[in-house]
Amino acid sequence: MNADATARPLESFALGDWRVERWAALSSTSDRARALAVAGDSGRIWIVADEQFSGRGRQGRAWASPPGNFYASALLIDPCEAEVAPQLGFVAGVAVRRATADLGVEARLKWPNDLVFNGAKLAGLLVEGVKPPGRRLATMVGVGVNVVSSPEGLAYPTTCLSQCMGAPRTARALLERMVRRFDEALVIWGRGAGFAKIREMWLASAAGLGGPIRVSNAHGVREGAFAGLDARGRLLLDRNGVLETIESADITLIPTNPGASQAAASSPSQ
Repeated sequence: MNADATARPLESFALGDWRVERWAALSSTSDRARALAVAGDSGRIWIVADEQFSGRGRQGRAWASPPGNFYASALLIDPCEAEVAPQLGFVAGVAVRRATADLGVEARLKWPNDLVFNGAKLAGLLVEGVKPPGRRLATMVGVGVNVVSSPEGLAYPTTCLSQCMGAPRTARALLERMVRRFDEALVIWGRGAGFAKIREMWLASAAGLGGPIRVSNAHGVREGAFAGLDARGRLLLDRNGVLETIESADITLIPTNPGASQAAASSPSQ
């Protein structure tokens, strides 16, 4: 089945001054947002799907998208200068952490773009951009949250909101809170002028801050302490007193408690 063959969304409505399109199924909410941007849409729209057939995460990894979970992308037109657009990942991270907290789950942010609860992956984020000829920068901020189920058989633990709370949660309840919290975070961020505050908020909920981590990227695998983020949001790895700046990598949190096997699992973005 080609999910995007569906000609119309199930419903269109407003939340605050955001428009929302809800689809039964799409290949990817970010692909729909990108198509709108290329067609000249004015932005400030959330694309939500009950199910995705080709969801993706960082580095092109597949994102399992069965019905019942939260799959959404916010389209922003001209949100900032292109060089600071990656900061939107931190803006969205702060927003989704606060939105899930509104539902009773106090999760932690795992660099660069995950949300974890007791070491298990709960959500992932992906920021993409496109600049059609003659048009302004458009960004698609994709958010995937495990609400009622989480993928099994992965190399790292996963969880969902309903499991964390021991009670059912719905994607619609999360959407309402996510839209509001994202708006709040965008105002604080102020097109990049307020990134220092967003960075502070992100670090206040960071998983593994100050503790041992393992970094895996094109430069190899090494261990050290998670020393924080620099002014641009890059991870700082303390290796025996020498700080290394990490632009992109998969991060494993290493437990200080030998019995805490869950927290040790790496959770690269899906």
